[in-house]
Amino acid sequence: MNEKEITEVKLLLQQAKKIVILPHRNPDGDAMGSTLALYHFLQKKNYDVTVIAPNEFPDFLAWLPGSANVLIYEKNKETVLPVLQAANLIFTLDFNALHRVGEMEKDLLKLTAPFIMIDHHQAPDSYAKVTFSNVEYGSTCEMIYDFLNFLGATDSIDTTIATCIYTGITTDSGSFRFPKTTSKTHRIIKS
Repeated sequence: MNEKEITEVKLLLQQAKKIVILPHRNPDGDAMGSTLALYHFLQKKNYDVTVIAPNEFPDFLAWLPGSANVLIYEKNKETVLPVLQAANLIFTLDFNALHRVGEMEKDLLKLTAPFIMIDHHQAPDSYAKVTFSNVEYGSTCEMIYDFLNFLGATDSIDTTIATCIYTGITTDSGSFRFPKTTSKTHRIIKS
């Protein structure tokens, strides 16, 4: 992220009261790890924050801290829609195009709240007011660590946030076997 984008994010956060965080449909460890890491960080900063998943996430991720608080769009649209409509700011994590949320896309397109995209996949769409997109990263969780660093907030990373970040890095790196695993990846999980 450049200085202008960081300043824009800080301004959006100053203005936001209610924040929604969204992973992609059929979320994996990186999607859930990044959304829950950001969720816990924003909660620590006293934001009213909600994670909404387009559909159920795998049971093997249900142990993640905060996973019990995730709302499922396909399961309970009547509860989820007012939360989306009340949001002042929406983060989309680990996906680069709104169609990746499936059926929820039609409701997202009606919203007026600004979007912030954080993602490591190629060819991001232009729906977000701020886009932090970089294919050099092996996971969105690594990007969340850097995002917090850009905000000057790595000192806010506690065991809960670190657990979520570690989960996403581990799953998207194939347990540190994939080529995008770097020395920086290891420094992040060690810190």
